Amino acid sequence: MDEEELEVVEELEAVLHLSPEVQQAIEQVFPSQDPLDRADFNAVEYINTLFPTEQSLSNIDDVVSKIRLKIRRLDDNIRTVVRGQTNVGQDGRQALEEAQKAIQQLFGKIKDIKDKAEKSEQMVKEITRDIKQLDHAKRHLTTSITTLNHLHMLAGGVDSLEAMTRKRQYGEVANLLQGVVNVLEHFQKYMGIPQIRQLSERVKAAQTELGQQILADFEESFPSQGTKRPGGPSNVLRDACLVANVLDSRIKQEIIKKFIRQHLSEYSVLFQENQDVAWLDKIDRRYAWIKRQLVDYEEKYGRMFPVDWCMTERIAVEFCHITRNDLSKIMRTRAKEIEVKLLLFAIQRTTNFEGLLAKRFSGSTLSDNVVKKPDPQPPVSTNPFLDDDNLTDESVLDKDSDLDKPKKPKLPENPFHGIISKCFEPHLYVYIESQDKNLSELIDRFVGDFKAQGPPKSTSEDAGAVLPSCADLFVYYKKCMVQCSQLSTGEPMIALSTIFQKYLREYAWKILSGNLPKTSSSSSGLTITSLLKEKEGSEVAKFTPEELCLICSILSTAEYCLATTQQLEEKLKEKVDLTLTERINLTGEMDTFSTVISNSIQLLVQDLDSSCDPALIAMSKMQWQNVEHVGDQSPYVTSIIFHIKQSVPIIRDNLASTRKYFTQFCIKFANSFIPKFINHLFKCKPISMVGAEQLLLDTHSLKTVLLDLPSIGSQVIRKAPASYTKIVVKGMTRAEMILKVVMAPHEPSVVFVDNYIKLLADCTTETFQKILEMKGLKRSEQSTMLDLFRQRLPAPPSGSENSSAALPAPTPEQESSRIRKLEKLIKKRL
Repeated sequence: MDEEELEVVEELEAVLHLSPEVQQAIEQVFPSQDPLDRADFNAVEYINTLFPTEQSLSNIDDVVSKIRLKIRRLDDNIRTVVRGQTNVGQDGRQALEEAQKAIQQLFGKIKDIKDKAEKSEQMVKEITRDIKQLDHAKRHLTTSITTLNHLHMLAGGVDSLEAMTRKRQYGEVANLLQGVVNVLEHFQKYMGIPQIRQLSERVKAAQTELGQQILADFEESFPSQGTKRPGGPSNVLRDACLVANVLDSRIKQEIIKKFIRQHLSEYSVLFQENQDVAWLDKIDRRYAWIKRQLVDYEEKYGRMFPVDWCMTERIAVEFCHITRNDLSKIMRTRAKEIEVKLLLFAIQRTTNFEGLLAKRFSGSTLSDNVVKKPDPQPPVSTNPFLDDDNLTDESVLDKDSDLDKPKKPKLPENPFHGIISKCFEPHLYVYIESQDKNLSELIDRFVGDFKAQGPPKSTSEDAGAVLPSCADLFVYYKKCMVQCSQLSTGEPMIALSTIFQKYLREYAWKILSGNLPKTSSSSSGLTITSLLKEKEGSEVAKFTPEELCLICSILSTAEYCLATTQQLEEKLKEKVDLTLTERINLTGEMDTFSTVISNSIQLLVQDLDSSCDPALIAMSKMQWQNVEHVGDQSPYVTSIIFHIKQSVPIIRDNLASTRKYFTQFCIKFANSFIPKFINHLFKCKPISMVGAEQLLLDTHSLKTVLLDLPSIGSQVIRKAPASYTKIVVKGMTRAEMILKVVMAPHEPSVVFVDNYIKLLADCTTETFQKILEMKGLKRSEQSTMLDLFRQRLPAPPSGSENSSAALPAPTPEQESSRIRKLEKLIKKRL
């Protein structure tokens, strides 16, 4: 019977297998925490939960009774639900029939309402048929009257227009012509009628005649040949300009063109290429001449032309075009005579004139306005590239004061920028070459000043501060960048950025890297390839306090250069044209300063690390098997602490403004010193029990000093960074564990091996062999211990790092056997 029941259960499970979607819907509607309701129910796990141990099988009868009670309750619930659903089908069919009858009745009522609506609509159409006819007749009559009135106005207006044109009555013509043109637009759909087409042709003929007549009047008043001008404007010409506004725009453009050409004809003669005043040194005379001409125009002809023609601005713009072409031609001819001062003088005067035009005119007549990108608000920083004022050295170095400065309001764009000064751009190579030469001399002066002043004193207030030459360099960079951006935002800015890159690298190598102290004569560049080989008891070549201050000062300077170079790159991208921003890239220079920072930190670490080497060598040379009692810390520990207390406070005080790099120094020193200390521990062999205890005491003393390293010798006690503390604790704890293993007796061997595996996370054969050598075991004993270690070393699973120290888990075969026993016991009870 038991086997038959099991087969029935298996069939039921196969039939009642639900899809994941259905199972999820059931869980949402009927949430349950009962394991029996789970889709992935496992009978074996459930039974193991009920009976976790063999002692728990004593209450198996109670558990079986509870399960049977639950089964009876489920059967009662299922029976109730099934009976409740017996009459649902019959009730549903009856409700469906009633709904169908109601729909049929509703459909009949809707049809009746539709028929009545159609009859009502037909009745309304019959009532309003006569009213619609009257409305159409009224609309047609109104249109006819309006059209006849327009036709009368058009015919009379054309006759009057022709008569006034012959009499040159431009004042009356201006108003009449606009009205005639407006009325004629109403007759565009009647152009098929001969009379309307004839009136339209007469209007066009009158417009053509007016245009020719007005041009002739202007030609007579302002002849192209000769320099004699009339005494003042004419009222006839003023009215003629009003008529030209109504005529074709080409008439207006022709009038403007002829007048401006005649007005500027004297300029072309006075400033011909062969004239002395045409050269750059007398460029002021050009702008003075046009200023006088504009004043003269305002007095004589200001009221003759309509205001919307912007004649004053048009004259100024045409003057700018002529000047740009003339200057371009003469500079190409006399390119060898262009000097930097002369070029900058001409550019300054020209840009000043362009600024004057921007204040006076709106630039509405410019047809080729250059659209520039808006300058985004720069972030707050400590470099001289944040505002447009000339900064002094103190303001560049005063980082806190820069943060409080209000941002300057953004100036409006100058639509006339480059309208003349664009011609100087092909010759800006002279300016770029001059800046290259000036920067080369500046770098050489920095080098000479540094050699003359020497390294900063350890007691000086400037010890560890940013070098003044750094601020001078970036202030000069800013001056050049602003000046060049006023000259051009195109290729010259790219050339200037290339010059900046060149001398940033030279500053990094000549001023910063070139002045870093060397640890030995064999050092090449900034990379220390080898440390001094010290013999026991010999003096170590250490950096002097002045040299440590110099390294810290160079590190601080490199950090400032790194941050300011990044801001310089952003400023250059703001100043240059949008299409050229991708060519501005100072990443290589920022990497260079990062290299200087890294090398400076490495020098400080190697100096302190090498000063501790003799003490570590002395530790490894001691006869630790002869130590008879444990005392205070050993002399080598005192020596190491002395060197740390001698160097670290100087470095910390000089890196007070760059705390993150002092933290990097501490971390790198810990990562260098602790492995070296552990390697020298392995060289201390053989070690007695008392010697191991003394070494353990020394290790704890060094650990305490290293944990206090960031604030050692300081009156203000600060908590060490968590990242640094973690490195020290991890490394020195490993050293302590090694000594604890050495102190443990090696008999029995199994206990010793297990203790080693438990205390040390890196259970390697090499480390274990080094510990055996520290204990002074013979080769045969070491071989036996190594074989035992390999047998006891657990295979690391693909996850846990500390799995070797965990208790062994039961095997799958043992677990399966326990489950089978429990199943048999339950079947017997059931």
